Amino acid sequence: MAYWRWGEPAAGHVIVCVHGLSRQGRDFDVLARALLARSPFPLRVICPDVVGRGRSDWLKDPSGYLIPHYVADMLGLLADLNQRSEVSTLDWLGTSMGGLIGLGICGHPGLPLPVPVRRLVLNDVGPVIQWASLQRIGEYLGKTGRFDTLQQGADAMWSVSRTFGPHTREQWLDLSRAMVRPHPEGGLCLHYDPAIAVPFGSLTEEAAASGEKAMWELYDGVTAATLLLRGAESDLLSSETANEMTRRGPHARLIEFAGVGHAPTLIAADQVDAVTGFLLAP
Repeated sequence: MAYWRWGEPAAGHVIVCVHGLSRQGRDFDVLARALLARSPFPLRVICPDVVGRGRSDWLKDPSGYLIPHYVADMLGLLADLNQRSEVSTLDWLGTSMGGLIGLGICGHPGLPLPVPVRRLVLNDVGPVIQWASLQRIGEYLGKTGRFDTLQQGADAMWSVSRTFGPHTREQWLDLSRAMVRPHPEGGLCLHYDPAIAVPFGSLTEEAAASGEKAMWELYDGVTAATLLLRGAESDLLSSETANEMTRRGPHARLIEFAGVGHAPTLIAADQVDAVTGFLLAP
């Protein structure tokens, strides 16, 4: 598993930022720079490419592309980071899938973490995921395409990512650079294993609903101070679920962003301010 490291390699304060289902760790470039620029103390910001995405290896068996396996991978990463330089403070930010991994990390008591997670940011995700959103994602997941240019790839990604909210042409192109790789037959394709769609495609509405109880139990087990971000037009995290998350478990603080669906990219100034203010506050 590859990861991107920002800041001081020996800093004891570690912030792990984990991306969404078909994305990769370079999604957090803008946020990582802002955290380092605004932090009054040394930081290590770690942005992994979850297995099957970005620079990380692909699995031989696609049935391994599941949240429990990703949690195990992250425990290995945290152990490695702690071995390289002791982790004294640990924060977690997860967008969509990265937030579900965060619930697995924070909601299971007794996991071998270097230290307990102090602050948790859940970006447009919670214990209940709307089935219509999963159906929408399933329509394009695994179709990695073939593009002649980066701009062509960026345009294709934008066609299925408009819910991310307003971006300038330059912002979207920057977000797209790490999302493509050379296609074996020439040109470019998306930088993830198409087989991540295999376990996703086998999910049924009944299975998704039956998993909600377990996810709520994880959420109720979170002891970290929690910030919940929501795109006000999100089709994945309903307002009802978000409000329930403010009333139970860690009693998350909720911030909604107008004109954004699933999921905020944490590039807009108000989104960056919300995250940095929470993670860097005394």
